Formats: sequence, structure tokens, C-alpha cells
Amino acid sequence: MRVALRIVNRRPGRRLQPAAKVRKRLRRIEPFVPAPPKGTTTLAFTADGIQAVRIDVPQARRDRCVLFFHGGGYSYGNAPLYQDFMWRIGTAARVCVVYFDYRLAPEHPFPAALDDAVRVARWVATQFDPQRIAFVGDSAGGGLVLATMKKLRDQADTLPRAAVAISPWTDLALTGPSLRTNYKADPMLDAAQFPAIAKRYLGEADPRNPYVSPLYGDAAGLPPTLIQAGGDEVLLDDAVRMAEAMRAAGCDVELDVWPKMPHVWHLYARILPEGRQAIDRIGHFLDRKM
Repeated sequence: MRVALRIVNRRPGRRLQPAAKVRKRLRRIEPFVPAPPKGTTTLAFTADGIQAVRIDVPQARRDRCVLFFHGGGYSYGNAPLYQDFMWRIGTAARVCVVYFDYRLAPEHPFPAALDDAVRVARWVATQFDPQRIAFVGDSAGGGLVLATMKKLRDQADTLPRAAVAISPWTDLALTGPSLRTNYKADPMLDAAQFPAIAKRYLGEADPRNPYVSPLYGDAAGLPPTLIQAGGDEVLLDDAVRMAEAMRAAGCDVELDVWPKMPHVWHLYARILPEGRQAIDRIGHFLDRKM
């Protein structure tokens, strides 16, 4: 798995590709994403004008909802690519999963993604009991989960009962030591490309704006949160420092660092037992909190 990821993502001299080109390449992968289990229903709809998809596995309780924030450096990501992951979360936590398409950079820089996330979060809070809602996100989506909760808190809006941030990108100022110390170990992410990826989303925004980089600013009042990260990924310290900041602010936060795991290893759960184990851990956490 690590060799395959390195061949695809860390080829020597590989340059950052235009976002539109990467999206086109990712669309070619969609037909190969495994279908969900028999009995799973998938419904496309609009949530206050934003394209969304609801996934219900047979085990899902209809009164529980996970709002899923996809990753992709704020520039890529769609529902078909995350289909396998979402039904697994739905099964592990016994929830329906709502995916939404926030606007992508560089065409739509900050605060477009945050504005869309807040909008959908408010809509979900009208459809479910807030005590039965959780946010889950991976990578940039994990950072967006935390930024969205800060925005909702600051506007006195309804917060979810719990949240899960998987390999979250929490610091677009790129100050985490693991960007350097894990550079060779990470088989998937090239930290040398991060300044350009961050610039796509930032536009003219301050990278230390807490709605851009939730590592900064006050974390007090955020709901119970599970943060998971791989021990070999360059974003490890984004997760560790975020957990430390939340803990210092009095938040209920749990941090799992999985040795030798790459960025968002959960996406390879079909072939990685550690991916299945990490998703089961998420399911137990959400079941307990919700």
C-alpha cells in the first residue's frame, strides 16, 4: 500500500497539477469505487440550495445523522469517491450520512467553503435533533469541521453533539514540525506542495485566521471531538497541536495516533485492516456520544 501511494503521489520532480486537471483524473476513478452493501439507499437532494447526498445503510437509525465534510485540499472531492468510506461510517455508527458539495478553490477561495458548510449545518439542525448530529471530516474537511464549529459557536448557532476530524489540516500557516520531520516517511503527501495548495484556498486571507486554520484562536466550547492521525503523515502535528489546544481550553477531546499509517488511511479500509479498525473506533465514539 505504501509503495503504491508513493508511486502515485510522491514521484520525484512531480509538480502540483491544476485543480481542474486533477478533478478530471479523479473522475476516471469513480467507476472503480466499490458499491455499497445491498439495502443501502442513496438519495441526491439540495440542502438549502447546496448539492447533497444522503446515504442510509440498513443498520442506520433514522434519528441520527453524520454530516460529512470531504477532503481534497479544498480543491477536489465528490460523493462518488467517498462512497465506500461513507457507508462504512454509517454502518459503524448506525447513522445516516449526509454529504455536501461545498464550493472549491481556486475558483472559490475562502470563505466560500466555510459559508457553505455553515449553511448546510444550519439546515441539518432543522431536520434532526442536534443531540443526534455529528460532524465528520477528513484532511481539509477535518479542518473545515473544526472551523465550522468555531463559526457556529461564535454566531450562537446550534453545535453538533460530537465531531470527528481525520488527519485534519488545521494550520494553513504551515508551522507544524512534522511537515519536515515526516517528509520522507509520508508516502502520500508532499509537503513541498503545501504552500501552493494553501494559497489556492487562502486567496488574500490570513492563514492564522481561526476560520481558515482552526488551530488558532479560542477552542473553548467546542463539542466532544475525536481526532485521528497517522504516525507517518506530514500533518501529524496539525492533529496533535489541535488536540492540545482543545484540551487546554477545557474541551472533551480524544487523540488517536496510529503508528505507521499514512494520511486518511481509512479510505483504504477495503484492503487495510487498520482502516477498518479506525472506522470501528469512530463508530464506537459516535455511538457513545450520540
